[in-house]
Amino acid sequence: MNLFTKAAGLGIQTEFIDGQGHRHVTDEAALKIILDAIPVETPRRFLGQPVVVRSGQPSRTELGQAAKLPVRWKIIAGLKVIAQGETKDSMIAWPADLPGGSYWLHLCDASSVTEEATLIVAPSRAFGGDFDRSWLLAVQLYSIRSERNWGIGDFTDLEGLIRLAADLGAGGVGLNPLHALFDDRPDDRSPYSPNSRLFLNALYIDVGKLAGSQPESADNIDRLRASDFVDYAAVAKLKWQALRSAFAEFRTHPTIDGRQDFDQFRAERGPLLSRFACFETLRHTFNKPWWEWPEKWRQPDEARCAELRNGADGAEIEFVEFVQWTADRQLRACRDLASELGMAVGLYLDVAVGVQSDGFDAWNEQTAISRHLAVGAPPDPLNTAGQNWGLAGFNAAGLAIKSFEPYRAMLRASMRYAGAIRLDHVLGLKRLYLVPHGFAANNGAYVQMPFEALLAATALESVAHRCVVIGEDLGTVPEGFREQMADWGIWSYLVMMFERDDRGVFRGLDHYSANALVTFNTHDLSTYAGWRSFSDLKLKRSLGIDPGESDEARWHALNMLSDVLRDSGIDGYDLYAVARFLARTKSRLLTISLEDLLGVIDQPNIPGTVDEHPNWRRRLPLTIDKIAAAIDVPALKAAMRGRTHTTT
Repeated sequence: MNLFTKAAGLGIQTEFIDGQGHRHVTDEAALKIILDAIPVETPRRFLGQPVVVRSGQPSRTELGQAAKLPVRWKIIAGLKVIAQGETKDSMIAWPADLPGGSYWLHLCDASSVTEEATLIVAPSRAFGGDFDRSWLLAVQLYSIRSERNWGIGDFTDLEGLIRLAADLGAGGVGLNPLHALFDDRPDDRSPYSPNSRLFLNALYIDVGKLAGSQPESADNIDRLRASDFVDYAAVAKLKWQALRSAFAEFRTHPTIDGRQDFDQFRAERGPLLSRFACFETLRHTFNKPWWEWPEKWRQPDEARCAELRNGADGAEIEFVEFVQWTADRQLRACRDLASELGMAVGLYLDVAVGVQSDGFDAWNEQTAISRHLAVGAPPDPLNTAGQNWGLAGFNAAGLAIKSFEPYRAMLRASMRYAGAIRLDHVLGLKRLYLVPHGFAANNGAYVQMPFEALLAATALESVAHRCVVIGEDLGTVPEGFREQMADWGIWSYLVMMFERDDRGVFRGLDHYSANALVTFNTHDLSTYAGWRSFSDLKLKRSLGIDPGESDEARWHALNMLSDVLRDSGIDGYDLYAVARFLARTKSRLLTISLEDLLGVIDQPNIPGTVDEHPNWRRRLPLTIDKIAAAIDVPALKAAMRGRTHTTT
């Protein structure tokens, strides 16, 4: 069997037409790396896909032709059989009263051939929200200035943002990913390139709230507060010193309540937290990628982690757990404040599409995450060379082997304190464009994912956590994708900048669907002030980047915007006019960015740049206590009239 035949059998699309209409065939050497990186599954004779049962709906699964009838089946939860039966034809009708959850399905045919598969019993739809129409204040948390933070926005600033948003009538605050980054790599600052999606970024901790955490130098704090850019290296040095001092104080003089809550947190997060703490300790010990560590540490091992905890590294492991406990409790306080204020959503959190290959998640889950492959996108009009995001993503075979638990664990961590989450590049639930390390972005391949099973797992966690799920469905969307996503109650993500027809005409109010989040732009696009002033085009050209748009095309877009606003009965073309337009759509959520409200020109991130632009570093021009006075609050409230911030 040649490589291309084998790839086709595994759902790997080695030939495709890119967004520019060009045909691509994956290089054979690249394809071999892709095939070698995907775990080998036992060949299936009975079932081609994981079984999905939707609560309240009749569910039947057709068996493969290789099954010798009759076929006996058992649904197993742990060591307990919760249902069993036998079929004498090629169809199994599943019981209608199965409890929600993920199970192992064991099948045995008349020839005594056995097979195991995952069975997911899911709600018919994801959680739909308990509000009518609301809006969110979108913020890059690191960018917040205050008179008390240490040069980077923190969870106490987030409490201030929640109060500000509630006063403005918003139903919540939307944030960049809060995932854990690498504490010793401050220049690796993108919130979308995490060490782990299962834990939190410690730099967002308000260390000033911790006993024993006095800064080493007040002068350094003042300098960091005054800077227009986040100095991650300096902030990290001061904060980690303060966290270690606070940990020493906690160990020496623990309060009874504090110690009990810490122990409760460790019990809640269980072995996962313990493994994360061990990984961080080992990472600092060996100072190299985990696949170059001594052999015994290249795979997570509970017994060895226990030995590490009981040895000389025990205090260091407990320190990592202390830091995560502190971050978790401060974020929980933000969630609780939003709830006390009656906010319809509270926290809306972004979830990155993948993780860094040398981080915790890739070490902890080597079956379901392929470190040799990077998630990306093929060439399109905006990125003519294609994109390689350098992130390791889930693979279909590994998820099936692990009964989708790694994906569900990621969702649980993200939904823990969120009223809504956004799955970055949700197209990856159906197919992922994977690029082998060492190859150009245009030499990848599409790999099919178990779409229905992933939607079912998403709905399961969404309902359990009462968390709305929004899928970032931008780019080249496969036929029927949005319809299937909507059928499961996953919301769409509509960016007004992109909602134009072939002539560049902005689509009208009726175009926008109800179960969607609508926004004018994103963190990867120009701010409204930058867009109107052509600043984004000028900056990209100065950096040698093709902006994908001429000045003439931008003038046309500005005219088209004025037309759609006027046709909608809206005077003017300032940000508040755009906000009025978005607020009148049927879409149940919309976001207005704080950068746009403050007239900031430069965007937070320019894709395709690293050091050429201060990505993920730029701070807002005003401290949080001065924001309300700098925006036109009456105009904003008038624009958002009819969008309540409280639950229905």
